[in-house]
Amino acid sequence: MICNSSFLSYAMKSDFSYPAGHISYRLHIHVRKDIRIVAGALGSCNFTAGDYVYTGSARRNLAARIKRHLSDNKKLRWHIDYLLADPNVDIIGVDTSHIPECQWNQQLSGGIPVSGFGASDCRKRCGAHLKSLPA
Repeated sequence: MICNSSFLSYAMKSDFSYPAGHISYRLHIHVRKDIRIVAGALGSCNFTAGDYVYTGSARRNLAARIKRHLSDNKKLRWHIDYLLADPNVDIIGVDTSHIPECQWNQQLSGGIPVSGFGASDCRKRCGAHLKSLPA
């Protein structure tokens, strides 16, 4: 996992790339205090302070997708955008993989804090693509 502020700044550069064949990513997220957000059609969602991992994919231009998530200036489109927009939420690391999104998500232990979060189009019955990590 790549997890320091200098990397996150470097990853924002337009010429940054990830290994060829990598189609999935994980955002390691820290929520500093208990929060409530409204995540589009999913509605009101509560998150306790702690660590979370969001698994997503981008079959084309993985670097652009991750850069978008790292940006503070974006239109709120996906569930994860609403969470990341909260000032008490930080991305603390990023991983990428060649493993398909759902398979990689299912390999990760953790709880499902909000059913369906990040999984509107999931066909593998993941339950959610955001998982809470044990303290």
